[in-house]
Amino acid sequence: MAQTDPPPPGPDFSKGVPLASVPESGVLAGHVNGDPALLVRLDDGIHALSGRCSHYGAPLAEGLVIGDEIRCPWHHACFNLRTGAALRAPAFSALTTWRLEIVGQTLFVRAEATVDWPAQPPAQQPRPERIVIIGGGAAGYAAALRLRELGYGGTLSMLSADPSAPYDRPNLSKDYLAGTAPEDWIPLRGPKFYTNRKIDLRLGCNVSAIDTAARQVITAAGEQLPYDALLIATGAQPRRLPIAGFDLPNAFVLRSLDDARAIVEASKEATSVALIGAGFIGMEAAAALRSRGLEVHVVAPEEVPMEAVLGRELGGFITGLHQEQGVIFHLGSSVKGFNGKVLTLTDGTAIDADLLLLGTGVTPRTELAAAAGLAVEDGILVDANLQTSVAGLFAAGDVARYPYGGEPIRIEHWVHAQRQGQAAAANMLGAGQAFTDVPFFWTHHYGLDLRYTGYAGGWDEVRIYGSLPQRDFTARFFRAGELVAAASVGRDLENLCIEAALQV
Repeated sequence: MAQTDPPPPGPDFSKGVPLASVPESGVLAGHVNGDPALLVRLDDGIHALSGRCSHYGAPLAEGLVIGDEIRCPWHHACFNLRTGAALRAPAFSALTTWRLEIVGQTLFVRAEATVDWPAQPPAQQPRPERIVIIGGGAAGYAAALRLRELGYGGTLSMLSADPSAPYDRPNLSKDYLAGTAPEDWIPLRGPKFYTNRKIDLRLGCNVSAIDTAARQVITAAGEQLPYDALLIATGAQPRRLPIAGFDLPNAFVLRSLDDARAIVEASKEATSVALIGAGFIGMEAAAALRSRGLEVHVVAPEEVPMEAVLGRELGGFITGLHQEQGVIFHLGSSVKGFNGKVLTLTDGTAIDADLLLLGTGVTPRTELAAAAGLAVEDGILVDANLQTSVAGLFAAGDVARYPYGGEPIRIEHWVHAQRQGQAAAANMLGAGQAFTDVPFFWTHHYGLDLRYTGYAGGWDEVRIYGSLPQRDFTARFFRAGELVAAASVGRDLENLCIEAALQV
């Protein structure tokens, strides 16, 4: 006899539940004919919607309800509890909602309801007739979708130098590199999606100049695209070191889908790999390649990887996870050269390496903006609305340097780039809303997920609550006695609450 999966925990709402069982705050978790679902009581009545996040399927019942919104416990996506609409990245698809029927004191969930966009109030008029987005990464993709969600009906072009349509970049250094995520998981949407929404997505399209006087973008092929509003979302590029051998065919960086494909192909014939740099992407790649059975060496100048971001104790904890899996570290070390087979360190150490992976950070792609006369300083300088020094030109994502907490910062987080793209989209339509989202990212190592919220630049104290060995803790970062960020493992709701508390 064939086995079927057991239904999710909680009552089947389609069979009815007592009205009194729906709490005044929070949610009641259950299911509708086997599909996870939530009931929530708001000031206009009770609403029913899917209990699974549309991003990666996280159980929303374990998330945080604030007003008429619910936030995902895994990656902090945000949904409207009335309509199910995805309000903030990394989720872009709405939750299923259901119609309700009340019979006496019993509530029944009936047929699915239809959600109508826009999910937010329409922006002010008049709207630009032509919008161009330079960049097909996190910020550009999110901006294009939000523009259509807000009811923008004008011409919308997205010019991406990448030959691949927008994809799930965080997965490249995780499951995709490990070989546990097939390639058809990586594209964010299929080709018809862009066609149906009249998004003119141009792949492999390099932009050579922005003519702010004529208000047009000039492509490398010589095409001139006029714009009324422009978003620069050119992202960042891997930093390459001028060291002998770092330009050899078996020396790689990991930024794009093509980069990941090349590393996967090279790893099939390799037995060992050396990684230069011990940042989050490099360490995730180390875990992924170790899972493929490669001998993995990590070379970094610091004594404790990620100490500057996480502190000595937590950085040592992450390093220990890798050491338990056989990763070999060469810390406090620098590189002399690579001959294609052996990586030589300045202290004379020789490391056999069939391939080399450079994880030495990124630099913002500001060349176009600088040539166009925009203010640039370690990124494109923007105001609180993400508008550059030239009216009508906006910047978002890794390339944008924006005001946060009284200082200009630039954040290289996938979710934050998406949210900046969404904010820039609304502001290109005249919303005039300051971008104040709290930065957030997550990182994955051997089944452990660490979630980080806030911005801890210049923190001077870290307090760890819970147990690192038991993988149940929150590290709180303080500057002059004020909480500025937190990193959590096994405490997703607490991390969400801290994010909400840090919101300015």
